[in-house]
Amino acid sequence: MIASLMMYARPELEAAHARLWALVRNELAKRDIDSPETLSQDAEEFSVWESPDLVLSQTCGMPYRTWLADKVQLVGTPDYGLEDCPPGYYRSAIVVRADDSRQTLANFKEARFAYNQNFSQSGYGAPYFHCKARGFWFETLTQSGGHLASAQAVAEGRADIAALDALSWRMMERHEPWSAKLRVLEWTTPTPGLPLITSAGQDAAVIFTAVNVALARLTGEDKEALSLKGLVQINKADYLAVPNPPGTGRDGD
Repeated sequence: MIASLMMYARPELEAAHARLWALVRNELAKRDIDSPETLSQDAEEFSVWESPDLVLSQTCGMPYRTWLADKVQLVGTPDYGLEDCPPGYYRSAIVVRADDSRQTLANFKEARFAYNQNFSQSGYGAPYFHCKARGFWFETLTQSGGHLASAQAVAEGRADIAALDALSWRMMERHEPWSAKLRVLEWTTPTPGLPLITSAGQDAAVIFTAVNVALARLTGEDKEALSLKGLVQINKADYLAVPNPPGTGRDGD
C-alpha cells in the first residue's frame, strides 16, 4: 500500500498533511479500505502514481491525461478557492522580477523561461498555449525541476520569467520572503486542477466519500494552512480535453 500528497508538500505543511492523512485513514478504515500509516511524501512521483497498490495520491493534469488516465481512477479534485477559477480549477501565474521594466508578455519573447517539467500543466502546458495564442513561444528555456526552483531562478536573475500554479504561488507568497522580488505579469486560462487518484483495483467512489468526510472534520487552522475548501468531481473528459504541447513527455521525448 502506498499514499502520497506530495504535490503541495512543504516543510511548513508537514504537520497539517499528517493530520489530514490521519483523518482520511480513519475514514478509509471505517469503510474496510486498508491504507498505509504514513504518507510517502518523498517517493518518486511516477512510482507512486503507477503502483498497483496505490490507495490515494495527487497528480497533475498532464501526466493524468498523457499516461495515467487508463491506469488509475479519478477520486476527486480538491478545491483551493483560487481567485477567478471555478471550484476545483486552477491557473498559472506568469511571474517576472518586480524590478523588470518589461510590462507585456511579448517583451519576454527572447527572455529565459524557467519551467519545472515539460509534463507539467501549470509550469509548461498552460504557459505554452497562453504564449502561442499571442504568436510566440520562448526561444530560451531552462528546466528547474520544481515550481519553487523556477521562482527562485527568476528572483535570483538566473531566469527572467516562469509559470507557477496559483496555489504554489500563494504558498510562496506566504512562506518565502524572496517572493517579494517577483510580480505576476499575467494569468493563464483556468483548467481542471490537480486530481486525487487511486489504483484501478480500488473503489474510487468510497474513497471520495472518505476523503470528503475527513475534509469536513479537518480543523479550520489546517484547512487554512492547506488552502482546502472541499472536494469536487470533475469529469475525466474535461481533463482529457486539455491540449498537450508538442514534444512533451515523461522523459522529454
